[in-house]
Amino acid sequence: MPVPRTAPDTGPPDLGPRPPPVVVASRHEDGAERPFLLWRFPSPWCAVSSAPVGGGWGPCAWILNVQVRPGYDRIDLDVHLAEVATGAGLTPGLGVGLLTAADVTAGFDAADDGVQVRATVGIRWPTWAAAPPEPPGEVPTSAPGAVGTINLVVLVPAPVAPAALVNLATTATEAKAQALVQAGVAGTGTASDAVVVACPLAPGHPDDPDGAGRGAIDAIDERGRFGGPRSPWGAATARAVHRAVTDGVHHSRRVMAAEDADGAGEATR
Repeated sequence: MPVPRTAPDTGPPDLGPRPPPVVVASRHEDGAERPFLLWRFPSPWCAVSSAPVGGGWGPCAWILNVQVRPGYDRIDLDVHLAEVATGAGLTPGLGVGLLTAADVTAGFDAADDGVQVRATVGIRWPTWAAAPPEPPGEVPTSAPGAVGTINLVVLVPAPVAPAALVNLATTATEAKAQALVQAGVAGTGTASDAVVVACPLAPGHPDDPDGAGRGAIDAIDERGRFGGPRSPWGAATARAVHRAVTDGVHHSRRVMAAEDADGAGEATR
């Protein structure tokens, strides 16, 4: 009897362009050396984001997560991010820019089924999404340096449909809120949180330089059609975000405890 032959193990299927590594860099600003995180795509990806600069939906050549000074109060965020991008050798206007007063070098990474997540977490002033209006005359606390901020960068290693990409941003936000509540944080986030979800452009997309002329939607496989928490990419995104944010909450609490102890010590001197 002939012995059945098995196909050689060729490893996991090729999902296309791999997410780029995060680079930690710095620039001199406001009298100090301040770090920032950079993801640079060798060819444009597609991103959906709530970032204050470059947010929305469309092609993305780079992502910046920029640490700013405490009490940051600039309102020309596009000008500021353009300065940082230019200094990093990037073309302004072709990427997404996030800002936070949290320590970006203490970002927390998690991966699940090819999805990569980086979270920077500051929770000194959490808030509930549905909260009473602020009293008249109260200073708004939505600027990136006014409160702790949670920034999420989610990189999916395969093309997904436009609606699925938007849904993945929703799923990531839900997973963030779940992590905060389960960790005992009194809020679903902060007033200045932002998220970026990016994936490779599908072949045939008008912004894909290697597009083969096929319809972009037709080139997306079944995994990329949906982004809810029970979809393949949505479930992986939710698990990775939950782990990264949970780790970030524990770190943020240690940082706040040390800062509060230092403040108490100063008060008694």
